[in-house]
Amino acid sequence: MSSLLSLCRQCCFPTLTRANPSFQRQFTTTQILLAGKRQKQSKIRVPSKKAAAAKARRKAALVAKSVDRSEFLTLADAISVLRAVEVASPNSTLDLYVKTDIKNGVAVPKGRVNLPREAKAMSEDKILVFAEGRQAEEAKKAGAHFVGGPELVDGVINNRFKATTILCTPDLIRAITPRLGRVLGPLGLMPSERRGTVTDDIAGYIQRIRGTSEWRADKTGNIHMPIALMNFPVEDMLKNIRHFMASVKRVTGNTKEAEDSRKAKNSGAKPVTNIAKVMLSSRQGPGIRITDY
Repeated sequence: MSSLLSLCRQCCFPTLTRANPSFQRQFTTTQILLAGKRQKQSKIRVPSKKAAAAKARRKAALVAKSVDRSEFLTLADAISVLRAVEVASPNSTLDLYVKTDIKNGVAVPKGRVNLPREAKAMSEDKILVFAEGRQAEEAKKAGAHFVGGPELVDGVINNRFKATTILCTPDLIRAITPRLGRVLGPLGLMPSERRGTVTDDIAGYIQRIRGTSEWRADKTGNIHMPIALMNFPVEDMLKNIRHFMASVKRVTGNTKEAEDSRKAKNSGAKPVTNIAKVMLSSRQGPGIRITDY
């Protein structure tokens, strides 16, 4: 009788069953995990240093194979082509472009050179020296523009002393590094023993760099240098190019002496920075890759 009444109640009063959640069947959407089975966790495979180096070599070999060597010219032929293009502009500049492969943690290539025949008037090199006592007097006599001790630090940070070369004696390098390291480091101007700008022979260093111009690669390893004028004799152009490339090879470790020192055991030679590309170009001419540099 009670079941009949409940059936009648559901038939006669359907709205009550919809309104009352106790009459509705509850469903669940949770996933049922089978007992004894575990979810597999995906693992990221990190290649070893040896495998990564092998992959880099394969990639470099593919790139080298894809380069069309027929588009390369010798220095003399490239100069002849660009001079023909610039025949109406004999005062235009011949530009040299060098691409280096900078590795992580290696400083950008940077050096000084004195070309046999300058392509443009050299700008005056502003020299700032951190020195005291006798060494400060020697720096002033040698031609340094700004000489002083740690009191010059604020002027360097505020850009009051605009120097292109900064030298320091070993006695003061620890006093200036905490404040100037993060300011001059990214600019490549921070004195360091490796570059020879931390030295006791301040006067001798100034004497050596007098009459030279600085070249520097950018953050990606590209070096741009105006190397000659189109009205220069071909012999002068070749001398300038070879003289500049000798400086680049010496800084990047691509000389025969650097190779011999790397082969020697326990030599402590610095790693080589490969020269990937050398090109000549002009204002209206194309960029021509060089074979004999």
